[in-house]
Amino acid sequence: MEIENRVKAVLAKVLDNGMTAAEIGSGADLVEEYGLDSLQTITFLLAIEDEFDLELDYPNLQLDDLRSVRQFSTFVERLAAPVQ
Repeated sequence: MEIENRVKAVLAKVLDNGMTAAEIGSGADLVEEYGLDSLQTITFLLAIEDEFDLELDYPNLQLDDLRSVRQFSTFVERLAAPVQ
């Protein structure tokens, strides 16, 4: 849940439309509901890398992973998990 909240905070900054992280729904479609365009998507992904100090796995990143905050948070969580 903490990862999801951090993803929402980054998204709110990128959208820069007055919306707060608390107003972003977990199941909301990033493109359809929030109008994330291609430039904002790149900015968002780079900001996520900075926020979580990781490199996103772009070859394995699917459009479906960006469909909702919840799905994307799960994707980030898998990458951020310490390697056993």
